Amino acid sequence: MSIPVFDDVEPLPACGCEECARRRLTDSMARDTGGPATGATTRVVVVAAAAGAALGSAAGAVAAVPLPSEATAFTTGHAALAAAPATVPAATPLRLTRDQIIQRARTWADAKVPYSMTAYWKDGYRQDCSGFVSMAWGLGSSAWTGNLASYGVRISKDELMPGDILLFHNAADPEHGSHTIIFDGWVDDAHTAYTGYEQTVPATRVRTTPYAYWSNSGKYIPYRYKYLAGGSSSGSGSGGSSGSTAFPGTSAFGPGADNANVTRLGTMLVGRGASSYYKVGPGPKWSESDRGATSAFQRAQGWSGSDADGLPGPTTWSYLVQDKGRDISGAPRASGGTPAKAPAYPGAGAFRPGQTNDSVLALGKRLVAKGFGKNYKAGPSRTWGEADRRNVEAFQRSLGWTGRDADGYPGPETWRRLFT
Repeated sequence: MSIPVFDDVEPLPACGCEECARRRLTDSMARDTGGPATGATTRVVVVAAAAGAALGSAAGAVAAVPLPSEATAFTTGHAALAAAPATVPAATPLRLTRDQIIQRARTWADAKVPYSMTAYWKDGYRQDCSGFVSMAWGLGSSAWTGNLASYGVRISKDELMPGDILLFHNAADPEHGSHTIIFDGWVDDAHTAYTGYEQTVPATRVRTTPYAYWSNSGKYIPYRYKYLAGGSSSGSGSGGSSGSTAFPGTSAFGPGADNANVTRLGTMLVGRGASSYYKVGPGPKWSESDRGATSAFQRAQGWSGSDADGLPGPTTWSYLVQDKGRDISGAPRASGGTPAKAPAYPGAGAFRPGQTNDSVLALGKRLVAKGFGKNYKAGPSRTWGEADRRNVEAFQRSLGWTGRDADGYPGPETWRRLFT
């Protein structure tokens, strides 16, 4: 029998195993605080077999596990350690809400973290797609596409909500095709595209993505974070992450921006009196129409200077999603976001093809304010049309209704829920 020997091996910079990631983070923290990187924090003891013999029974079982594509074998003993697809992270996973997951993802998107399969960002996570999801989910260490599913629960496409992921692991050739992306809401009623956060070349990005992905679409599987906390947002309906009130970040707006949040901003502004700024209706590409409409809304609140520059910040966004402040016409809103007077239900006959009345306009404005105005090309009007019906249907479906309960025609209960 071979006699095992103990080699002191440095935590290698390109290794994807959790132990090396943890020790790299420990060393980095020690350097940041001016402390020494001692042997206790910079070395991992590896049991290696003398003369290339097999490892002990426990280590041998680990060595049989295939090496992840994101890690590189350096020594026989270290490769065995790096290869083990751990099901329990080095640190206890965080319990996070959906909004917190998206907010964590946005920190990398705002920083435009460069893609790398070997480098680690300042928060200690590997800068590839699975490292990005590990960071957003708060796993405490960088998983890889081969074991990321163990931190989640498999769900269906219809169950997808912000903070869930889509995962494809190519077991036959992990380096080719394997990828994962964070879901942040549908951008259309047909659920053919969604807003996704992903770590890819050249850097973290958020963009409208065809379901399930640009390539290998049929091979992606949706997963929900196993340690999800309460206080989550809903991804149902149109307009991207229409159920979330969280500010999507300054990078989502301005010249060059092209995402579902721009569409949602525009539809909310139209509902607050900005329809004259849009010739063809709000869309995902940022334009001068968006800037002008945003500036008009900001000025309606009495703001000026940089506070009314046409670029939405957290305060502007909160006023819009919570239906607060004044419309562009100057009409005030009651506190809490409810219009100053919620009209009584006018009856089903008010919402039929060709009908023109104030109730249709009030309905349309409430749909836009709640994030369900995607089908309006030039904003809601006093005349009932197919855009109204489709927006009402999206709102009804977001409530979990089906069949005749989600036919797009508002009844008393739909009306009540829109105005509460």
